[in-house]
Amino acid sequence: MPPWSAPTPPSSSPSTTSPVITRPVAGYAASETGGGHPRPAGTVGRVASPVASVAVLSDIHGVLPALDAVLAEPAVRAADRIVLTGDVAAGPQPVPVLDRLLGLGERVTWVRGNADRELVALARGEVDDVGDPIAPWAASQLSAEHVDWLDRLPYPVTVEVKGFGDVLFCHATPRDDEEVVVVDSRLERWSEVLDGLPEQVMTVVCGHTHMPFARLAHGRLIVNPGSVGMPYGRAGAHWALLADGAVTLRRTVYDAEAVCAAIRDQSGYPDAAEWADYFVHARASDADALGAFGPRDGRAQP
Repeated sequence: MPPWSAPTPPSSSPSTTSPVITRPVAGYAASETGGGHPRPAGTVGRVASPVASVAVLSDIHGVLPALDAVLAEPAVRAADRIVLTGDVAAGPQPVPVLDRLLGLGERVTWVRGNADRELVALARGEVDDVGDPIAPWAASQLSAEHVDWLDRLPYPVTVEVKGFGDVLFCHATPRDDEEVVVVDSRLERWSEVLDGLPEQVMTVVCGHTHMPFARLAHGRLIVNPGSVGMPYGRAGAHWALLADGAVTLRRTVYDAEAVCAAIRDQSGYPDAAEWADYFVHARASDADALGAFGPRDGRAQP
């Protein structure tokens, strides 16, 4: 079975807690750019059979109620395939989120995110800090089977989608799981990160920066579905649908107060209430997020 198709869900490990603090978007954006940790190359994946439609979910970050709201959407239920473009579990409900997705079986295609890779390194004691305060706690919740699963995730993955041809799914860029591009990144930057792609790949779907957009760059369609669990700019669970040759950026609206209460009551993370209030309510505006991420795409500073 290829590593991006789901086997029997691994068992959960007992919960442990340690005191940590949350932080605003600027701190999170800083942690998304590496911190000097080496990034091993992933196994390049390809889904063997073409599909007619794909629901893309990115940056779930361990928020189970938001994930469940998206999975209940009729268009997601009807999609031939669900593709996860990384950062699945680094959040307040890591084990329930992983188990929910693993339970969907081979209908789900997994792509590694930088936070998934960092959870593996934390769980195995290879590092003790990745710049994200919730990550060490989340890593401590995972079973050995969960860690092994995350460690086997491929990067990137190509799927043939009707109306699009070969679509490349990645987390940050096709070549790296944490470098930054945003909607207004200059064309020279896009040329850098798209260099070396096969000519037949004319659509690239990414994630990482938690803000949805679709744009052209050197003739290729670039799609970022936004974040299911940690949205910037507008609350709700953001995702995308590829079907009939068209991309639709979607947002599933839910009761944010109820989601915050569920996280507070069900998560063992010591600062779950503070974390949920900030990220579920999208306290960071798109201007805040672009201000934090933008300088990390190599643009000249004023």
